[in-house]
Amino acid sequence: MAHWSTTRRLFSGGIKGAVTANTSNRKTLAAMDLVVFLPLLIIMGAFMFFASRRQKKAMQATIDLHNSLQVGDRIHTTSGLQGTITGITDDDVHLEIAPGVVTTWMKLAVRDRIDPGDELDAVDAAATEVFESPVVDKASDPGRSKRD
Repeated sequence: MAHWSTTRRLFSGGIKGAVTANTSNRKTLAAMDLVVFLPLLIIMGAFMFFASRRQKKAMQATIDLHNSLQVGDRIHTTSGLQGTITGITDDDVHLEIAPGVVTTWMKLAVRDRIDPGDELDAVDAAATEVFESPVVDKASDPGRSKRD
């Protein structure tokens, strides 16, 4: 009988205490998990916010460019082709890529407008560049082979 009474005393108050302690530990662990997880969620949310904001700005700039295109503008396409706009429809642009050669492109293929000043600067820089080969005196260069 002594054994039964000891067991009865342990289970009468002991289980409630054990359950309460176990529940308390679970609540503490859940709070700790939340404390660790919350900064991660905040960082991910901030990253997504700034990424979507940057994407919206780029999309708006592209829409503004497409709405401001005019006949006679020089443009770059997304594939790197340069041309002059000869006609514009809602979805397409007609580009003259060589004298008398007109191709049709989707407006979405227009990457940017070429400024006339930038184009002239590039032509001037290419025209004034001088390519010189270095002059090497064969007698003063001991590293050269005699086959030259």
